[in-house]
Amino acid sequence: MTGPDRSTPVLAVDGLSVRFRMRGGRHIAAVSDATFALRSGECLALVGESGCGKSVLASALLGLLPGNAETAGTAHLAGPADAAPVELLTADERVLSRAIRGRRVGLVPQTPSAHLTPVRTVRAQLEETVRELAGVRRPELRRAAREAADRAAFPADHLDRYPHQLSGGLAQRAATALALVGDAALLLADEPTTGLDRDLVDRTVDALRRHISPAPVHQATPPHQDQAPAATSPAAPSPAATPATEPADTEHRARALLMITHDLVAAECIADRVAVMYAGHIVEIADARDFFGDPGPRHPYARRLLDALPERSFTPIPGMPPELGDLPAGCAFAPRCDQATERCAALPALLDDVACHPAPPRAQHPAAWPQRPTAAAPRAAEPRTDEAHHA
Repeated sequence: MTGPDRSTPVLAVDGLSVRFRMRGGRHIAAVSDATFALRSGECLALVGESGCGKSVLASALLGLLPGNAETAGTAHLAGPADAAPVELLTADERVLSRAIRGRRVGLVPQTPSAHLTPVRTVRAQLEETVRELAGVRRPELRRAAREAADRAAFPADHLDRYPHQLSGGLAQRAATALALVGDAALLLADEPTTGLDRDLVDRTVDALRRHISPAPVHQATPPHQDQAPAATSPAAPSPAATPATEPADTEHRARALLMITHDLVAAECIADRVAVMYAGHIVEIADARDFFGDPGPRHPYARRLLDALPERSFTPIPGMPPELGDLPAGCAFAPRCDQATERCAALPALLDDVACHPAPPRAQHPAAWPQRPTAAAPRAAEPRTDEAHHA
């Protein structure tokens, strides 16, 4: 079987902007001129502080923005086989609801409790989703729903619970299981590791990565330090290990993952590339191995994000992010940046995958920024106590 054409992006976003009309004629620029592409078998991690526009971007791709939102730019989703790409920003609700959401674009929501039906058990919701999206019929429906739950590490003995009976971590895993059923070409995972302990984070990362590549990514050593990404060397699972809800020809399907996360440890384990967002702008796009290892990020904000990790120097970023309704004319990070110059009074464009006036050219990058000290050793993870091992 011929594999997907990796030269054609699964998702191509060009100049995507979202602003909200407010009372009194004000506008809030939540996303400004976002441009990136996602190719088959690739995971792009979109990272940044809360309120920077990451979830708004995902909502725009799904057509789930409120009525006071205005969009610009394009977002083309590759069609199946020889079908033409779908322009997501201009597609009408009929196309989005019947052909896109769940089928071509899956969503792991940031707030799973708002996406789970409160009066139906997790089993009932999984069975309905498996029936509608995977075409499974009785008597296989119950088994397929249980396998779908297992993909997201959702415990079988909780399948007959209602959403209000679940912890936050269990609700997150239930939502992940539902999102994986449709075998979507594009999976949008919005904070998919929220509320999970580290072991369950690893399992969730593996499940998401298997959606685009059959080889699991969790290893004792993060894949972007001493080994090639899982997507480049797939090892197909044996037929006996492949659930009925997970296609056996995963490596031949054009699928990609956009992961929105604050969890930089999970991002390091799963991502092929990293996009850093600040105040509605994508300020850097980098290969994940370069970003988390050497030479590291080129944008000073991205470097400060990594410095804030307990495993690194555990140094907080000074100051606060700007209000999206009151952005400066120039670089929004300049008031918090110790590398700012007079040129930062003008808004920097994203050139050579970085939007920063003093950022070094790629070839000069390794010696450009002063190195900060790193922590002597990582902190031990605090044990979780919510619902014992199920949280």
